[in-house]
Amino acid sequence: MEQIAVRSQTPVNAVRQIAVSVRAADTISAAGLIMVLESHPGIVATRRGDRPDVLVFSTAAVTPGAIAELQALRPAEVPVVLLATNVPEVSLLTLIENGVVAIVDSKSAHGPELAEAVAAATKMESVMPKAVLRKLVQLVQRMQRDTLDPLGVNSVGLTDREVDILRLLADGAETAEIARQLTYSESTIKHVLHGLTTRYKFRNRVQAVAFALRAGVV
Repeated sequence: MEQIAVRSQTPVNAVRQIAVSVRAADTISAAGLIMVLESHPGIVATRRGDRPDVLVFSTAAVTPGAIAELQALRPAEVPVVLLATNVPEVSLLTLIENGVVAIVDSKSAHGPELAEAVAAATKMESVMPKAVLRKLVQLVQRMQRDTLDPLGVNSVGLTDREVDILRLLADGAETAEIARQLTYSESTIKHVLHGLTTRYKFRNRVQAVAFALRAGVV
């Protein structure tokens, strides 16, 4: 398998650079991804071995072998953008446990979508297709029903507004959509999500959804 590292060179007035390591099945595929990334200003190939801020992991199929390779390649605590055609439901939780915070469809994805996923990953924000998020929600719901005792809303101290936001989050709604449906400003929604993240130590929105499911609010 071919792994190439790239570094996003941010403008002079930007806060920091984003270092990205790219893994693909072969040299040609890796070079293609590099071309896509280099089509965005400031993204250039850099030497192998640098610790990345984000790992872009491209695979034709999410198999046990591919997951094992991801585990071996990923430096500790580095978020992963997964580029794949199909993600089996049975693999979702394992992928999340191994740092996958964004999934991009390799068949329909375009350059800006991949770049946006990388940028979101540096902030530990999840970017998941709605179909994948729906699979995850259904999976955790089954786990809750079969193996977990719901915590109950009152026992975890969620407000009505927090519950409403978590429910919409579980439906795959973005911040703007949540704000529109609940008639709040986007800044208010972001403030509530930040408060939840700080209080319960969520690393991304997927963890927030899983928490809501365990709490029995979804």
